[in-house]
Amino acid sequence: MDSEIKKLNDKIISCKKCLRLKNFREKIAKEKRKQFENEKYWGKPITGFGDIDSEILMLGLAPAAHGGNRTGRVFTGDKSADFLFKCLHKAKFANQSNSTNITDGLVLKNVYLTVALKCVPPFDKPTACELKECFKYLKQEIILLKNIKIIVSLGQIAFQSCLKIFDLKRKDFKFYHGARYRINKDLEIVASYHPSPRNVNTKRINQNKMVALLNSLK
Repeated sequence: MDSEIKKLNDKIISCKKCLRLKNFREKIAKEKRKQFENEKYWGKPITGFGDIDSEILMLGLAPAAHGGNRTGRVFTGDKSADFLFKCLHKAKFANQSNSTNITDGLVLKNVYLTVALKCVPPFDKPTACELKECFKYLKQEIILLKNIKIIVSLGQIAFQSCLKIFDLKRKDFKFYHGARYRINKDLEIVASYHPSPRNVNTKRINQNKMVALLNSLK
């Protein structure tokens, strides 16, 4: 891993700036879901993961309470990850169709995955101050990932986070699956529905739609 990315990741993992988030992530790590009661939860901020030379940055909102907050890797060990990696594998951006734990052998090709908020928030609702604090890390990630040409935002809040980072007015950018906006000569934002169980179960998103979007990035 690039030394600058490693330094940033070490800084993220040790972050304790937002007391509400620190207390919540640690609480979840102690009060485990029954099916994972014998596992040791990560319970710390989550860093990005993937190909540091990639042209595509895929951005979610935050780690899942019993997914990333448990496993220590973004989009790992939950239903959203199950759906997303089936699609990434079909589109040939991942070497396998599952993301279950940090030793599962997963490798991403030309994609780097990260989240706008590095800690799991209560009720999946971060405060404006928490997001603002975490944007400092996300901005550094974008700078250090020097080949990034496309940011794929997974969900509306991740999309709005992109707009805030680049000081873009929300009213000028409508969110819908497949929306594409060039924000400068070097960078484009692509919107996608979040691969959550709710969106999958209601058929708002399915594998065909997601794979088609991923293939369009090539």
